Amino acid sequence: MYPWLDPSGRFSVFKLTVFALLLVPGCFILWPVFAEGGATIPVKEAILESGDWAIRMLLISLLITPLRRITRAGKLVQIRRQVGLAALAYAVIHLLLYMLSQSWDVLRVANEILVRIYLTIGFVALTGLVILGVTSTKSAMRRLGKNWTRLHRISYGIGVLAALHFFMQSKIDVSEATLMSGFFVALMLYRVAHARDWSLRSPFVLVSIAVLAGLATAGIEYAWYGLATGVPPSAVFAANLEFMWPLRPAWNVLLSGLFVAVVSLFGRDAIGREWLGQIASSLFVRPQRSRGG
Repeated sequence: MYPWLDPSGRFSVFKLTVFALLLVPGCFILWPVFAEGGATIPVKEAILESGDWAIRMLLISLLITPLRRITRAGKLVQIRRQVGLAALAYAVIHLLLYMLSQSWDVLRVANEILVRIYLTIGFVALTGLVILGVTSTKSAMRRLGKNWTRLHRISYGIGVLAALHFFMQSKIDVSEATLMSGFFVALMLYRVAHARDWSLRSPFVLVSIAVLAGLATAGIEYAWYGLATGVPPSAVFAANLEFMWPLRPAWNVLLSGLFVAVVSLFGRDAIGREWLGQIASSLFVRPQRSRGG
């Protein structure tokens, strides 16, 4: 099905707009690479940016189901496949740009994936995305039946692997990797709440999720610095207790979760469509950081 058609085959401005927005980051990522003829610095930056957008798109795809339950905006389900395929596309671009940086030496790339654990983890996550992409069609859903839902739950494991890959390829500052991990925790908590028949229209449930996700985010950052770096984790913990600018990942996750709770108070009709972009934009918060390849 064309990305600008709704399930009934009619033209959809909503789906076309989403499709166009999904392409925008790719244009900004790839333009410097083509403009500079594949020069080293633009390619290295594009590798990092494409990886960032791959995990962002994955998180947005995981956001759609709980967001639909919270807002009762059934139309959101129409773009879930689009966003999931965008995550796959950016992950493939991420790999292809890495191959470009290695002069398209396939054997060398394969060896690097085998010997570097963070590359192995990233490749396994990419393989999972390929499986989800191949089985995302209606015909695959019919063939797999109930097994389709079970299969697509591997997206949760892919999220864990993607976050771990993000942490391992970062340097000392893992603020953005922590932020993405915190959002992933929040998305999983929404699913746990739904599985326990707790209403995702309840502000109490949503505020509780926001607080738990914020605390978990602080805990993830504390644990990473304590286990994987020489930075005193106590300093990280102290920083998370302070409300400073730019905001620490834990605060970003907490405030985003509280915003969702506020949205649930007003309902879909009272708020209109603008809040959807505001929630999604929280995934694009970019704390300053330094990263490695």
